[in-house]
Amino acid sequence: MTHLTNETSPLLQVEPAIERSISYQSNHTPYDVRPLHPQQCKHEECHLDYSDILRDIIIGFSDGLTVPFALTAGLSSLGSAKVVIIAGLAELFSGMISMGLGAYLAAVTERDAYHSQEGKKTFAVQYMPADERTGVYDVLEKYSVSRGAAAPLVDELCKNPQEWVRFMMDFELKLEKPNVHRAWISAVTMGLSYFIGGLIPMIPYFVMDRVREALFVSIGITVAVLLVFGYVKNYVAIRNHRAGVWGAVQTLVKPSPSPETLRIALQFSPNKPRNDFPWRHASKRRLRDF
Repeated sequence: MTHLTNETSPLLQVEPAIERSISYQSNHTPYDVRPLHPQQCKHEECHLDYSDILRDIIIGFSDGLTVPFALTAGLSSLGSAKVVIIAGLAELFSGMISMGLGAYLAAVTERDAYHSQEGKKTFAVQYMPADERTGVYDVLEKYSVSRGAAAPLVDELCKNPQEWVRFMMDFELKLEKPNVHRAWISAVTMGLSYFIGGLIPMIPYFVMDRVREALFVSIGITVAVLLVFGYVKNYVAIRNHRAGVWGAVQTLVKPSPSPETLRIALQFSPNKPRNDFPWRHASKRRLRDF
């Protein structure tokens, strides 16, 4: 039996299948992706809802950090903490309502569009089944599935009109069915994120007497929060420290206040002409002439 253990035996040239499977399932992944526990989510809807909520938080919080901060920074040149606080809170509440309402309307529009397309597809399945059956074959052909191999699958799928419509919505139109509670969840999430993000740069004006010192503290707090927020959002989404660092830098550099906010902030600055903006050349009067 010694010839079986010879190094030249062809049996030793083939790697055992079980060893290859273990090597493939190595824990060393480039992004350290850790799958969720099976009991945490029954289906992938949990991941989709989580991603939508994270998106709303990112949009609301980042806008809340930058827009009210730019307004309060411009008004701080007046030297009155009361004016800064009143104007900042006014912008904060109006921005929260605007962001929440916009998120709600966007979610409602997305839901109505899905139901409209679903109704059209249901009508087509009911009254034009041959064309829709051809559409199923066309979808499967994109995945290199031949008509002969797909025929049993298509026949079984077309026996249930509801599943047929759902298949076409998912793979032909590539539309995700919206959650029935998605609209108000998105509105509340984005509105609160905007309010919390905008309130953070205003904290120094509430606790400090000198407005100029409060301005510099507000700048430092805003920069620090942007860095931390950028790191956390990327790390939570990708689970990678390098991606978190890149997200911190990207979040700090990318946000910029809107032109309307800059116009309002500059208009109340005593060191700038009231209407001296690149897009307006009508008046050159200063704030003291107002």
